[in-house]
Amino acid sequence: MTAEVAVPGRARVGEGPVWVAGTRRLHWVDIPAGHIHTSDPAVGRTTSIELPTLVGAAVPRRGGGFVAATAEGFASVEADGSMTVRRAILPDGERMNDAKCDSQGRLWAGSTAMDFEPGKGALHVLMPDWTSRVVLDDLALPNGLDWSPDGHTFYLADSIAGEISAFDTEPGSTRIGRRRTLFRIPAHSGLPDGLTVDAAGCLWVAIWGGDRLARISPDGDLLGEYPMPVHQPSSCAFGGPRLDVLYVTSAREGLDLADGDPAGSVFALAGTGAVGRPSTAFAG
Repeated sequence: MTAEVAVPGRARVGEGPVWVAGTRRLHWVDIPAGHIHTSDPAVGRTTSIELPTLVGAAVPRRGGGFVAATAEGFASVEADGSMTVRRAILPDGERMNDAKCDSQGRLWAGSTAMDFEPGKGALHVLMPDWTSRVVLDDLALPNGLDWSPDGHTFYLADSIAGEISAFDTEPGSTRIGRRRTLFRIPAHSGLPDGLTVDAAGCLWVAIWGGDRLARISPDGDLLGEYPMPVHQPSSCAFGGPRLDVLYVTSAREGLDLADGDPAGSVFALAGTGAVGRPSTAFAG
């Protein structure tokens, strides 16, 4: 099977894909450009909002618009693009990175130093009332995150460490317990970036700098690798009417590329036999 371009683009760092089943739209961001994109892959149309800041991720809100993980912390973004910083918690030199809502509509987001200094990163949870707290600290570049289908395991990639960790948790809880290393990726073969968990409980991980995706079992076994036509696949999410298409964002940043190179586009990988799970909107 081959990944095909679903949304042509030239994103510097495309990230954070979120598929909304009700609208059949894919939302994703370009981190350094501050763009929130909304794409309709069926017709190839994309509309964009430009924010006056970096945006690590953006998730639709139940009442409309988005919650955005930004350089400042957390912001609300209206449909017309107007932005209000609701939770300014990060000092200069840091920014939010990847983020995802849990089943209760709370936003979990990783923060990092701009230079990815180890120990400066942290994992935050933003509640629907816009209060937040740090769940885990002493990280470098917290990235892909998701939960097992039964809600008893939380997964988190720390890209600089090259590790994907699994944590014990309880369904609906904002606390994480026992930590173990689920999978390591050797530095010479790329970095674990964004990830999603399918309905069978397996992890799909974008390998930044590794030209591929990896599928990993809940026990930490490598079940397969899927080549990508770009060097820096960055994140992935299941979408399509049957949630059986894996949409993969990518990045051009730092690469010397020809004008026609597809890096920075969103790709679609179909025919894997895997099915995803519906996304959850932010409850605030």
